[in-house]
Amino acid sequence: MKIYLIWLIGVVLWNFGYLGFGKLVFYLMTLQFSMVMTEQTLAAVPLFVFMGIMMEQAGLMERLFSAFQLMLAKVRGSLYYAVLFVSVIFAAATGIVGASVTILGIMAAKSMNRSGYNVRLAAGTITAGGTLGILIPPSIMLVVMGPIMEIPVIDLFAAAIIPGILLASLYAAYTTIRCMMDPKLGPPLPEEMRAASMKDVWIEFFLGLVPPAALVFSALGSILLGFATPTEAAGCGAMGALLLSLAYKKLTLPKLQEALVKTLEISALIMVLVAASNFFGAVFARLGTPMLLTEFLLSLEMNRYLILAIVMGVIFLLGWPLEWVPIVMIIVPIILPLIEALGFNLTWFAILVAVNLQTAWLSPPVALSAYFLKGVVPEWDLKDIYLGMMQFMVLQIIGLIIIIIFPKIVLWLPTVLYGQ
Repeated sequence: MKIYLIWLIGVVLWNFGYLGFGKLVFYLMTLQFSMVMTEQTLAAVPLFVFMGIMMEQAGLMERLFSAFQLMLAKVRGSLYYAVLFVSVIFAAATGIVGASVTILGIMAAKSMNRSGYNVRLAAGTITAGGTLGILIPPSIMLVVMGPIMEIPVIDLFAAAIIPGILLASLYAAYTTIRCMMDPKLGPPLPEEMRAASMKDVWIEFFLGLVPPAALVFSALGSILLGFATPTEAAGCGAMGALLLSLAYKKLTLPKLQEALVKTLEISALIMVLVAASNFFGAVFARLGTPMLLTEFLLSLEMNRYLILAIVMGVIFLLGWPLEWVPIVMIIVPIILPLIEALGFNLTWFAILVAVNLQTAWLSPPVALSAYFLKGVVPEWDLKDIYLGMMQFMVLQIIGLIIIIIFPKIVLWLPTVLYGQ
């Protein structure tokens, strides 16, 4: 539906473009589509998508979650910590939020129900942990955002690491405080669910952690250290995930075919949206809308941080009915001249947008994370899922404010790695 909406808006805008500057609109459309299809950085999108799907099929996350929950069996809220720990690892393996929420729900919900965990806090932890995939590299959104904002993707990857860890830490701190205030929210695991031998648990933990962590950090590390481009690292990561799936005897011809079809579907969806949105943004720019908006806001002579707050507020509100794709493709190019005129660092602003757009997955009325979770845990009431997600959406806003107040959270690592 959203694809048709963007195409419809693009066609309407094309008509206005034709009225504005004649036959040039045809050449503009051809140029924009050609630029998208020849953008080498975007070749990383299907490769990272395939890598994530194969990691999911290898079953490594389930193994890691099971071992981690057994290690912390006597700790209050242990399943919350297990979900958040696995979500960080899985976010670094795939930037697909839907896959993350679905897998976390399948892994954790049954154990949480048996242990008497609070449904709202459990749902909030699972859905919020799943949204980390949109931020922690190799994030598909950052790969798409880089060419749009003309920022090297490696800079965005480096800038996103610490904010991602910050958000995960906020989630963990919140669940800890809630469990301290009310131990019934996250009781220790029942005796029958605990491990008989901690030695076996540790072996299972390392078997579940080391292979995916080695794959993720080798792919991401090669990008950050400049040994490979994002596309090259994505190709190596996809091959590594394929070999891991083979090594764990999870690779079959039907599963490989399913993974390839899923990769094709997701990649085609993203590329069509990128092409349609680029055309939309190009016509908008040619009509002078970004400059008109920039001149208007600058003429108000407000503090630049107040203008930034307005921009962040608009993006936050747009995240309620829309997903990240139309916002990144359409809204960001329009406001980019304003951000440049205000003198803000574009890498910092890109991460602010990424953190802000995490709320799109947790905010009604769309809140796709709620439906992903409801689909795999039908016994949980949708109202409880929504109320749980809203708590963590507030934490995301707090994280956004912290990053605005302390820009070094974003800029420190890129400065250390690249001196800029």
